[in-house]
Amino acid sequence: MVVPAALRVVRCGGGSLHGARAVFSVGNKFLLCASGDFVKMYSVATEELVRLLRGHSDLVTGVQLAPHNRMQLYSCSLDGTIKLWDFTDGILIKTFTVGYRLLALYALPTSEDSVFVIIPKSGVRGTFQLVSVKLTKAAGQHVEAKELSVILEVVDASPKCTAFGREGEYVASVKDVHLQVYFFKRKQLNRFSLRATNKKGGNNIFTCVACHPQEDCIATGHADGKIRLWRNFNHQREYTFSTLHWHHDQVLDLAFSLEGTNLLSGGIESVLVQWHSGSDYNKDFLPRLGSAIEYVTISSDGAFYCTLHTDNRISIINSNLRFAKTIQGLIKARDVKTGLVVDPRTKALVLNGEPGHLQFYSLQSDKQLYSLDIVQQEYIQQVGLNQFDLVSVAFSAQGKWLATVEEREETDLDLQLKLWLFDEKTQSFKLNTRISMPHDDHITAMCFRDMEELEDDSLMLVTTGRDCVFKVWVIVEDTDPEAQQSLSWSCDFVGSYHGYQATNCCFSEDGSLLAVSFEETVTVWDSSTWDLKCTFCHPPGKIRSICFGRLKCSKYLIGATDHGFLCCWNLLSCALEWSAHLSVVVLQPDPLSEHIAAFSWVLRESSLFVFKPNEPRPVCIQRNLCKERIQCAAFVPRDEPETISSEKHLWLRSSQLFFLTDTQELLTVSTKSLEERLTPSSTQLAVEESLPVTPFSLLLGKHRHQQSQGDVDLGKMICRHHQQESPAVKELLHTPAHVLPSASFLCPIFINSLLISKENKSAEGAPEEVEMESEEAEDDSDDEDAVTEMQQEEAMPMESLGETTHKLSKSEEKELRKIRKMDFSWISVF
Repeated sequence: MVVPAALRVVRCGGGSLHGARAVFSVGNKFLLCASGDFVKMYSVATEELVRLLRGHSDLVTGVQLAPHNRMQLYSCSLDGTIKLWDFTDGILIKTFTVGYRLLALYALPTSEDSVFVIIPKSGVRGTFQLVSVKLTKAAGQHVEAKELSVILEVVDASPKCTAFGREGEYVASVKDVHLQVYFFKRKQLNRFSLRATNKKGGNNIFTCVACHPQEDCIATGHADGKIRLWRNFNHQREYTFSTLHWHHDQVLDLAFSLEGTNLLSGGIESVLVQWHSGSDYNKDFLPRLGSAIEYVTISSDGAFYCTLHTDNRISIINSNLRFAKTIQGLIKARDVKTGLVVDPRTKALVLNGEPGHLQFYSLQSDKQLYSLDIVQQEYIQQVGLNQFDLVSVAFSAQGKWLATVEEREETDLDLQLKLWLFDEKTQSFKLNTRISMPHDDHITAMCFRDMEELEDDSLMLVTTGRDCVFKVWVIVEDTDPEAQQSLSWSCDFVGSYHGYQATNCCFSEDGSLLAVSFEETVTVWDSSTWDLKCTFCHPPGKIRSICFGRLKCSKYLIGATDHGFLCCWNLLSCALEWSAHLSVVVLQPDPLSEHIAAFSWVLRESSLFVFKPNEPRPVCIQRNLCKERIQCAAFVPRDEPETISSEKHLWLRSSQLFFLTDTQELLTVSTKSLEERLTPSSTQLAVEESLPVTPFSLLLGKHRHQQSQGDVDLGKMICRHHQQESPAVKELLHTPAHVLPSASFLCPIFINSLLISKENKSAEGAPEEVEMESEEAEDDSDDEDAVTEMQQEEAMPMESLGETTHKLSKSEEKELRKIRKMDFSWISVF
């Protein structure tokens, strides 16, 4: 029996950036937003991820600056806790346990020791209420906050459907066609209702609400695109409202400017609208923001606007409606039909992005490298309109060629197969060949012959289709001197099997065999002659996915059926080697080892099985991996093999496994504990390992590498020295410059850490370590002598290092002892 592997599921990207409104820090240096289980802090100037606040165990649903200390931040989560952070240092100050699922958070300057949250109503499913939570000042990092006061009984769960009026005098909440306003001082509740539809067919359902910061005015957004400005609502029968209308569909969010003179609105049109003085005739627009605007935020000084979009994009905009910055994580596409594909050049994940585009997503920086327009047509935001959709993508082994398939289905199916050639000059892909209707029906699979040593004249691309054939495409050379390009692609062979639909295809590791599945049958073809070598059949069930074994397991062929069977065939004996009853939804081989990952979906739980085709038992079993169905997966080769201590985790040594859920959240598995992933300076300083390395760190690393190449023995000694360096040095090298103290403050301790300790052998043979610390030199000649001495040590073998040690005077030794006793551990907090 296999013991389940102790793996941790780690979110590494794709978490929604629009779980709640983002907030600007004081001075607009940072932008803080909810992203999955974390709070991400971005630099407004550089767009880089500066810090990751981790501590919640479920989705973060609200972030707010602490009203009485703007350098602190409140966050709430579905895990039932409110956390107070010192976000500049990434330190968790206190955790308040409320005990309910928290869906929104509001912090007001008028409420010193309490915040407002939206929680589910006890005993009534699907209903929510707004309550006040008293934050106790009891000592300790973990305290309970059980003192709740109900403000509004029935509210919408969305945070943008509740807003607080000027100076916290009242709160307005909308749900369906009802608006309710509660006045705190008078303890009066006024309710206003609209008809669901008006005479002109408009939809009056409320979608969002915002309150004027200085006047008694409430703005509400509606499903038909209208905005209503409510006044005199303190009288339940004498209220008035005016109407603004530009959006053609529902208004997704509203926000008043700092003085209340302007109103911002956003919707699915990807246009930010600025209304001046509540006038329907005086408005400005900022169009083409990429996707629907989910949330709108205004900085405390009114200098910047921030829009959060449904595709996981953040736009930072100047107050004069000039576009400033974009923070783009993993784009949430409408549907990831291409699966996860690895770009051999950049090691980036490639998948569907914006409509008609491929996104190249960097795993190291959690950012989009660039987007490639495949369809090359303007996307029209209209429900029910059939437009070209990108459905399949494949790279050649070296990443020189890219194949894409796009389709549009109206009265007749329209297919486009495009071959793209990488241009070294522009460092981008350029369209080489366009093939209209390569198949008579939908294309089901596509793959290149994956052999790195092959040249263009022997490169092959295979496509399979529902038209019951597979086609082989090869490169042909155009002899016409007037042709715009010398190379193009053409069909070389068409194969079929008894009129069955072709569903999957893959090449063997050496490229000599091609496996094509036809419904319940797998066929194996010779790629040089296109002769049918053998067939495998294991009914019942159609073949869902197939792959060849690699390295020592290259003689095996693996297939998964949609009836819950995993089969392994031996290509030498042409017989079934073994089969297992397993409902596999994703089958993914590792390109650098014999391991194959299989994801199953049973009882609304995803499980992971890692196995070798030549072994009867799995190497790793991880049940209950997540509660969501795995949509696709990919092994990404590591830059350097990782040190793995456990045998059952050796399959993670060369490649890292990433997988995408149905909610388009990118996950991976890791053997490291949470404490190992934190920086050593503090267990509460939760900075990601993938933070961008500073240029100085890169330069220093290159210099160290050159030294190790010149002298292996000395390089090992230097490596041992730097493995023991203080956490302060690591923080200095891997922390962005704009969050560090001044250079003059950190320079002495940094220089000290780079000095190499010397070993002096006494007459008795006992080593005496002399650690040199840097202080202000008394004269220039001493500095020159020290530098000369270090250079001589680097040039000599290790055996002779002790022979040329400079003799220190007694006064110098006494001074060094004093310096060694100084404690510099306080610098680790930086």
